[in-house]
Amino acid sequence: MHCPYCESLDNKVVDSRLSQEGATIRRRRECVGCRRRFTTYERVEETSPMVIKKDGRREHLDRQKILAGLKKACEKRPISMDTLDAVATRIEKKFQENGETEVPSRMIGEAVMSELYPLDPVAYVRFASVYREFKDLNQFMSELKSLLNRDPDDSKDRSVRPPAAKEDSSSAKPPA
Repeated sequence: MHCPYCESLDNKVVDSRLSQEGATIRRRRECVGCRRRFTTYERVEETSPMVIKKDGRREHLDRQKILAGLKKACEKRPISMDTLDAVATRIEKKFQENGETEVPSRMIGEAVMSELYPLDPVAYVRFASVYREFKDLNQFMSELKSLLNRDPDDSKDRSVRPPAAKEDSSSAKPPA
């Protein structure tokens, strides 16, 4: 491991701790050359499935992309980074443990929405509006109405699923 300050390969571990519920090891290191300290994180490298994008492209499941989407949806909301990190970890773990070698991007989007729904309704609607590509105000309002018609106690239940994606949005009629 190179020192980020002097690029020396000679360093020693001065402290190790488990973090993220034992999924990661945090190590404090000290460079023998410049004596400065830095932190590294170590996690088991798991084989992640390939994500099949809408246009047919395939790419590895990227936890950072999931986290970036969560951060964007939760921007200026009272949700801690630790919570978002835990959500991203749960989603990543779900698809790694699934055993599938390929996963449609739609399933990842639905998993993110399932996690956001009980966490923060505003973040859920923000994510849904981008993910489901609402074409007009009617689609957006329909999603909001379905959210408002739910029992408020449902948001505390992790098993609650968000409304299913509509297959054909072309039949939406403008208000009279």
